[in-house]
Amino acid sequence: MGRMAGARVTGRVLGAVAAAHVLPAGTWLPPVRRAIAPSLCGPGAADHVALTFDDGPDSASTPYFLDALDALGVRATFFCVGEQVRRHPRVAREAAQRGHEIACHGWCHRNQLLRPGPVGAELRAARDLISDVTGRPPRWYRPPYGVLTGQGVLAARRARLTPVLWSVWAKDWTAGVTAGDVLRVVGPGLRGGATILLHDTDAYAQPGSWRATLAALPRIVGACRAQGLRVGPLGAHAAGA
Repeated sequence: MGRMAGARVTGRVLGAVAAAHVLPAGTWLPPVRRAIAPSLCGPGAADHVALTFDDGPDSASTPYFLDALDALGVRATFFCVGEQVRRHPRVAREAAQRGHEIACHGWCHRNQLLRPGPVGAELRAARDLISDVTGRPPRWYRPPYGVLTGQGVLAARRARLTPVLWSVWAKDWTAGVTAGDVLRVVGPGLRGGATILLHDTDAYAQPGSWRATLAALPRIVGACRAQGLRVGPLGAHAAGA
């Protein structure tokens, strides 16, 4: 093989390797995700909406969400960060005892693309801690920021976790966000089969941002029910698909 031909082959190989690691990083963008990996949006039953929360547990905020969900008669999926479970094990355990689904959001809230680390070891550590604290092994995995790299996919598979992102996000982590802002962003995506991403803590967001989410929660659930949609965790969502 000549030098130029060899260079072309090498370029194609390197390009494929780069794509395997870089393209999944765009999966946090809903249009990109729908185009290259629609299953990551968490599509489910046509009469069901999956309600999910990221970044907890947090003793300062998560209990308010648990009480609100009890009042609404709704169960949800909480994607918990390992280091947060270590800090607030009682809250994670209580969420599970109240019937919510506890899923894995990694060990720390690190962007896999910008700060790659020992993803496999950290994911297993988070999975094992969640299992120990709640008594149930997690089923789902959502990477921080929704950045799912090739390394992350492989690590999830080895940990027997299914990657799931979302189809609707509230952008509820920003400074000055209000309940009205949350509703305006989420509203257009509230349809059958949707997976909603909210946050039950400001641990990795602007201080106090969770309060807007909490205030918007009854209206989000009400909007779904007004369309005849059931609201629940990912497990029920996927089971009915």
